[in-house]
Amino acid sequence: MGCFGSTHKLPKADLQFLIENTEFTKQQIEIWYSGFIIDCPSGELSKSKFIEVYQQLFPQGNAQKFCTHIFRTFDVDNSGKIDFKEFLMAINITAKGDPEKKLKWAFKMYDVDGNGEIDKDEMLQIIQSIYDLIGINSRKNASLINSVKEGEKKDSRGNGHKASNLKELPAENPVKRTEQIFLKMDTDKNGVISEQEFVNGCLQDKFLYQMLTADYSDSF
Repeated sequence: MGCFGSTHKLPKADLQFLIENTEFTKQQIEIWYSGFIIDCPSGELSKSKFIEVYQQLFPQGNAQKFCTHIFRTFDVDNSGKIDFKEFLMAINITAKGDPEKKLKWAFKMYDVDGNGEIDKDEMLQIIQSIYDLIGINSRKNASLINSVKEGEKKDSRGNGHKASNLKELPAENPVKRTEQIFLKMDTDKNGVISEQEFVNGCLQDKFLYQMLTADYSDSF
C-alpha cells in the first residue's frame, strides 16, 4: 500500500479505479480525497485514528472492540492501515451500496476467523462490541455472557447444566440477541450461519438488516 500524501493529489490510476468501482463521481472522489488527506497527511489512516474518530461519535460508549472488527474488514491487505482507496471502497459499500452488497460486507465483519461461517461466539463478539459502542449495560452484560458461556461449556461436556436460562436474561442483552439471531438465520440448524443464510435472513427481516448493517435509512 503506497503512501501518496506527499503529492496531495490522488494518483490517476486510483482515481480511475474508484470511478469504475464506486458510485461516486470524479468530483465527489476528489472532495473525499481532499478531506482524507487533511486528516491523514501520510495518505494512510491508522487503527488508533480510526478508533479516535468513532469514539467522538459515541462518547457514551467504548469504541475499541467494534472498531477493531470494522477496521479488519476495511484493511483488505492486512497492513494495519487503511489507504484512501480502501477507505472509499468501504464508504461506498456501507453508505451507497445496495442491500445485498452491504450484507456481504457485514458478513465478513461477523466472520471473525474468515472461515466462511459465523458461529455463536463470533456473533456474540460483534453484538457485544455494538452494545459497548452505544453504552448499553456493558458491565452487567459482560458478567452474564461469562456465566452463560461457562454454563454451555459444562453442558457440552455433560458435567452439569447451563448456568443461566436465556429466557431470564434482559431483552436488550447480547447473549439473548445472539440466540434470537441464530433461531431466525440458522435455517439448517447446523450451529453456524453461512453467507447465504445471513443475507437471506437479513433481507427477510428489516429489523435484523438495520441492526446488523447499522443502516437505518429507508433504502431497504
